[in-house]
Amino acid sequence: MSAIAMPLPDATIIARREEVAAGLRRILGDAHVIDAEDERRAYETDALTAYRAVPLAVALPSTTEEVAEVLAFLGALRVKVIPRGAGTSLSGGALPTEDAVVVGLGRMNRILSIDYDNRVARVQAGVTNINITNAVSGNGFFYAPDPSSQLACTIAGNIAMNSGGAHCLKYGVTTNNVLGLRIVLIDGTILDIGGDALDAPGLDLLGLVIGSEGQFGIVTEATVRILRGPEGARPMLMGFASAEAAGACVAAIIGSGIVPVAIEYMDRPAIKVCEAFAKAGYPLDVEALLIIEVEGSEGEIEDLIGRIRAIAAPFDPTATRVSRSEAESAAIWKGRKAAFGAMGRIADYICMDGVIPTGRLPEVLNGVAKIGERYGLAIANIFHAGDGNLHPLVLFNANDPVELHKAEDAGADILRLCVEVGGCLTGEHGVGVEKRELMVDQFDPVDLAAQMRVKSVFDPAWLLNPAKVFPLAGRPVPAA
Repeated sequence: MSAIAMPLPDATIIARREEVAAGLRRILGDAHVIDAEDERRAYETDALTAYRAVPLAVALPSTTEEVAEVLAFLGALRVKVIPRGAGTSLSGGALPTEDAVVVGLGRMNRILSIDYDNRVARVQAGVTNINITNAVSGNGFFYAPDPSSQLACTIAGNIAMNSGGAHCLKYGVTTNNVLGLRIVLIDGTILDIGGDALDAPGLDLLGLVIGSEGQFGIVTEATVRILRGPEGARPMLMGFASAEAAGACVAAIIGSGIVPVAIEYMDRPAIKVCEAFAKAGYPLDVEALLIIEVEGSEGEIEDLIGRIRAIAAPFDPTATRVSRSEAESAAIWKGRKAAFGAMGRIADYICMDGVIPTGRLPEVLNGVAKIGERYGLAIANIFHAGDGNLHPLVLFNANDPVELHKAEDAGADILRLCVEVGGCLTGEHGVGVEKRELMVDQFDPVDLAAQMRVKSVFDPAWLLNPAKVFPLAGRPVPAA
C-alpha cells in the first residue's frame, strides 16, 4: 500500500498549524480546537491501525452552522479536511494526513426529533448507531442497519461507507434506511437533500452521497427510517464438517426464496475465539458454523425453521441448535457481534470486505484458504453469508514489517478473487486507503474518470478526505 502523504518540513507545518488553529478558535472557541501534539495523536489512525499520521489540527464543532464556518474557513485557505465520526473505519477512511485538519463530529450527538406516525427520526450525524434504536425501542421500534461496531460507530460513518450489518439481508443497508441528509460543502454551503418521505423529487442525490466516503461534503444531520419491531425472532446454529458444505447450504437457502433476517458464517478459528469470549454454546468440533435468524409470529418462526432444516439436510449438518430463550439468543449474537474484537485478543489482523454472488461461496472460501496457504498466513472467516459480504481476517504480527506486507498482498488477492467471480471490492467498509490502488481491478479508466469528475463537481480543489478511494496515479489536477 502506498504511503498516504510525504512528511512536510517542520517549519512549514508549524506555521500552518498556528494560522489554522487561530482561525478555528475564533469559530469554535479554545476548548474545541486541538493542536497540541499529544492530543492530536489520538486522531492519528482509525481502526485500520497499521497506518498512522498525526493531523495538522482537530476541530470539534457541535452544530451544522459551526461545520459550515469551519469548512468555509479551511476551504478558503485550501487546507485539506478529514471528516471523522467515531474512527471505527476498517479501511482507513478516517486516516488523516499531516497537512490536514480532522473535523470530528463526536459533539454532534443529539437525536433531534422522532415521528412515530411517519416512522422517521432526525438525528445529528455524531449519534451512535445503537442509540437510535435505544431511543425508540420503548415504543416498539428499531433502526435496522446494525454493524458489529454499532455500540461505537456513528451515523456519519455509516453514511460515508454505506454500512450494513448482520440484519441487512432482510432490511437493507444504510442507503435503504436513510430518507434525508443535511450536508455541508467545502465552501460552507449547507445543502438539504431528500426529506421525510420515502421518495423525494428531483435527482437522487441521496444515492450519490451515501457511500461517498466524505468525498463530497460533511454530513451533519440525517433523517432515518425507524421500523416496527417484529413479533418475535429466533436464531439457530448449524455446524458443518466443511466450509464448502456450509457455503452450499447458504446458497441453497437463498435460492429457495426464503429470506431470513440474517445468515452469519464463522469458521473453526473464529468459532473457538468467539466461544471463549461469549460462552454462547457454539459447537467447537465443526469446521464452519452458520447463525441463521428468522422472525415473525411463533407459528411463522417454527415453519421457517422447519423449512431451513429440510433445505440444510442434504449438506449433513453435524450440529443444530435452536435458541429457546431471549438470554440464549442474546448470547449467540454477543459472540458474533464481538467477533472482531475477540479475534484482536489473539492476533493483529486486516479485515477484508469483498462481496460475491452467494452461489460462488464454496468456491471462494476454498480460494481464500489457498491464498492463506500461499502466503503462510492464517485467515479466519467471519462474515454476512446471506448477502455474500465476506470478512476474511488475515492474521499477522504488526511488529513484523514483512508479515504486514504479506497480509496486505494476501488481502489484495482475496479482493481480486471477489471481483473475478462477479463481485466487488467492498460491501460496507468502504475503499478508504486499503482498497484505493485496487480500484483499477474493479473499474476501467473510463469508469474511474467519470467518478472523479463527480468528485470534482462537489470538491474542485480535492480538499475533502484526500488520498482516499481513487488510485493516486491518474487523478485530475485540482481546480485552482
